[in-house]
This record gives sequence, structure tokens and C-alpha cells, in this order.
Amino acid sequence: MIFLTILNGLLPSFLMVILGGLLRNRLSENAWAGLDKLNFEILFPALIFTAAASRPIAVADMLRIAPAVWVILGVGLVLGYGARRYGPQRFLDFAGGWQTAWRFNTALGFIAVGALPGADLGKLAVAVGMAIPMANLMAVTALSRGGSLGLGATLQKIALNPFLLASLSGVAVGLSGLKIPGPVLAPVEMLAAAAIPVALISIGATMDWRALARLDRFSAILCGVKLMALPALTFLVCALVSVQTSLMTVLVVFAALPTASAAHVLAAGFGADRRLVATLIAQSTLLAALSLPVWMAAVMIWAG
Repeated sequence: MIFLTILNGLLPSFLMVILGGLLRNRLSENAWAGLDKLNFEILFPALIFTAAASRPIAVADMLRIAPAVWVILGVGLVLGYGARRYGPQRFLDFAGGWQTAWRFNTALGFIAVGALPGADLGKLAVAVGMAIPMANLMAVTALSRGGSLGLGATLQKIALNPFLLASLSGVAVGLSGLKIPGPVLAPVEMLAAAAIPVALISIGATMDWRALARLDRFSAILCGVKLMALPALTFLVCALVSVQTSLMTVLVVFAALPTASAAHVLAAGFGADRRLVATLIAQSTLLAALSLPVWMAAVMIWAG
């Protein structure tokens, strides 16, 4: 049942990616680049903001969960750098792929956690709200340095990055407990609803489909870190220190999620190799259809 739930959750995304591949030649390269720019500047920031701001965030939960997800992201960053020697020569292109070792698919996270008995979606919302700013800070820093910017220009690009601004403002609203009036929030939610479909179509249009089923050392290391090493280490640590089952479930599933389609949007915004990142996202998502149910089953067996 869990396996089928995850596959059902992935199927619409794959169909959108396939649609993008079919539409590849219907638009010019400039049109696809403009679509990516729209997603980077407006649509995905709206999605990030609403994900963090739509649920109240308890300070106690934040203090427990935030350090855990930050460590998971940091381990992904460190282990993912092991792919450097096998990756693109230009650091900017490597940085675009490197971010896939720690970024995560938020939508699939809610599908996966919701499929488990006794799931606590509130804890997942806190994890996502705390992780998004850090994941984006790490990715933007790497991509900015890869672009050979000076320190001042790098700091400015990080501070003004739409993803980071949306993350921080969304977490601030969640912590404050403020409820944004419906008429004000509605257009933001409409923009957010378009972000993932647009990103998936763009991924399909720019992806190298011939490389999808062919993992080289570079992509194998990054996918292995994201889908195997991070959840394995998270599961082991949670088991050793007897973390509460509901929190362990959230942390292990969070660590096991495939990389985010936002990685493609961010890489495109900085001028990194979009095809490489799109292919890594597709590979990570496809492999997660097999690995994620295994980690979910492991947590259920442990909870017994």
C-alpha cells in the first residue's frame, strides 16, 4: 500500500516532465529561459512563502527540529562534495549539480509522511520551514561563488535571492502566529500553485532523456548521498538516541526525499548547466520511487 501511494504521488510529476519533453520544440530556447526566470523570481518564491507561513510554528518544535534538519543538510553538502572530481570542470556547473545532494522535494514529503500511521504533518511543516532557508543559503552561496563573484557581490546576491527572502519571511509569519487575510493570501497561493507544474514542464523540455537511465559516477554519488547515505545516518542516530517515533518518522522521511525541482530553477537563474541539473532531478526522483518506501517501511518496523 505504501509503495503504491508513493508511486501514485510521483506519477503526476513524471507525466508533467514527459509533457515538457513533448513540448520542447514548440518554444524557443529564449522562451524556456524566460519561463525559468518567471519561476525563479515569482512562482517558486510564492510557493516557498506559503509552505512556511500557512501553518503556525511552535518555538519548542523549532528548537528541536531546526538543528536536526540543518545537520542533515550539512552532511549532504559535505558528502556531496565527494563527487567534485567526477563532475563538470566549471565550478558553477558542479555547484548546480552539487545542490541536489541536500535539497528536498517538499510536496512528496507531505505525501510520504501523510501515508504513515500516526503521521505528524505539523512537525514536517516545521522541518520544511527551518530547512528551506538553510538549503537555499547553501545552494545560493555555492552557485554565487561558482559564478566567480567577489565577496561583496556574493553576499548581495545571497541577501537578495528571492528563494531566501521568501523562506525567511514565511518562517517569520509562521513563528508570529499571524494569519494573513484570505484576499491577500489568495493571489500568492495562485502563483504558488503554478510553480511546480511550470518547473516540471521546463525540466522535461531541457532534460537529456538519453542520460536519464544512465548513471555515471558523478550522478551516482549525488543520488547515493541523497537517497541512501542521509536517511541511513539519520535512522541510525535517531535509533541510538531513542528519538520520539513521530519525530523520527519526519526526520528519516525528510532525509530520504529526492531532490527538489527548485534546484533546476535556481541553477537556471545563476546560469549553471540546466540540462545536467534537470537530469539529476529526474534520476533522483525515479530512484526515490524505490528507495523512499524502503525507508518508510524501516521506520514503521522500528516503531513496531
